[in-house]
Amino acid sequence: MSNEQVISSVKDSYLVEKRRNQMIKGAIVLFKEKGFHRTTTREIAKESGFSIGTLYEYIRTKEDVLFLVCDAIYDQVRNRLESATDWDNPSVAKLEEIVASYFRLMDDMQEEIIIMYQEVKSLKQESREYVIKKERDMVAMLERMFTACLPETIDEQDVSLLANNIFVQGQMWGFRRWMLQKQFTLEEYIERQIHFLKQSLSTDHMQNEKTDQTP
Repeated sequence: MSNEQVISSVKDSYLVEKRRNQMIKGAIVLFKEKGFHRTTTREIAKESGFSIGTLYEYIRTKEDVLFLVCDAIYDQVRNRLESATDWDNPSVAKLEEIVASYFRLMDDMQEEIIIMYQEVKSLKQESREYVIKKERDMVAMLERMFTACLPETIDEQDVSLLANNIFVQGQMWGFRRWMLQKQFTLEEYIERQIHFLKQSLSTDHMQNEKTDQTP
């Protein structure tokens, strides 16, 4: 969690993290029900289990709470990807595990993801740019994983596009759940997306081999 972006008058880092996690959970419930603009800081404090005075010991504005929600989402994505990655033994099979783990996290966090994209426009420019940077960092992490796990014949531009595709496909499970979740279970969705990924990699690899063999 970024303590630099959101100022707190409390100096106990453990307590700051605990209270802010309570705020995040409470805010997500309210933002989902009422939206960011119709939710008040007093309601966030009540949903979080403490007084409005206590709330303002850990944040300055309601926008700070939205920023914390966005920041927490990307922290969880980063932690999930890092815990699923084995840099010492990269392979296509390991990449499949990473992608599946990411999709399952997006299922767990689909409400948070939807709220973030609906409400990120409410952040000030500096905070909005920070959130966008965090998203770029997540895609860059996927790019590094693809580079480590895939054949060397996959070029840098394709790796970038593949990483962005996977990033969006994970979020799409929540964005289009009104349709997708009526047609697929989560595991079916993961299996089909990984199938298409492997199919794409196999096609690209074969095309590159043919190009290399051309006189």
